[in-house]
Amino acid sequence: MSRIAKRPISIPKDIKIELNDQFISIQGKYGCLSRTIHDAVEVKYINHTIIFSARLGFSDGWAQAGTSRALVYSMIVGVSEKFSKKLQFSGVGYRVSMTKDNIINMSLGYSHPILYSLPPYIEVECLSTTEIIIKGIDKQLVGQVAANLRSYRKPEPYKGKGIRYSDETVRVKEAKKK
Repeated sequence: MSRIAKRPISIPKDIKIELNDQFISIQGKYGCLSRTIHDAVEVKYINHTIIFSARLGFSDGWAQAGTSRALVYSMIVGVSEKFSKKLQFSGVGYRVSMTKDNIINMSLGYSHPILYSLPPYIEVECLSTTEIIIKGIDKQLVGQVAANLRSYRKPEPYKGKGIRYSDETVRVKEAKKK
C-alpha cells in the first residue's frame, strides 16, 4: 500500500480547486493547471483538503493513488510558487542568450549557433552569458526543457565541458598516461 497516498493535501486559501469526477483543475496566482486522474483513484475535496484513496476492483489502486497525489501536489506548488531549474554552460566559447521572440541562442563549440524555441508558459532568465534559469508552473515541462537544452552538449568526463545543472557534480576522469 502507498504511504504517500494516505497523507491528505491541505490547500492554501489563495488556490481554487474544481473537481468534476476524475478531472481536477487548480488555479493559483501564477496560472491554471488541469489533469485527468486515473480511474483506479477516488478523490474527495472536503474543507480545503484533498483526500486520495484506491477504488475496489483495481489491483494497482494504491500505486495510482500515490502517483496521483504526488502529481496534484506538484500542480498546487507550481501554481503558487513556480518551479525552476538552473543551467550552467562551461567551456571555452560556450555562451547563451535570449532573443525577443522566446528563442534561446546557444554557442556550444559547433560551427553554427543552436536555436531553441521555448514552449508556452516557460520563462527563461539569463543571469550571465553562461547561466540561465528556467521557470514555469508545470514541473514536468520545466524539467523537460532543461533536459532538452542539456542534451545539446552533455558534460564530458575529461574536461567537464558542457551544459550541466547547477547542483550536478561531474566526475572528471584522469587523462591517459604514457
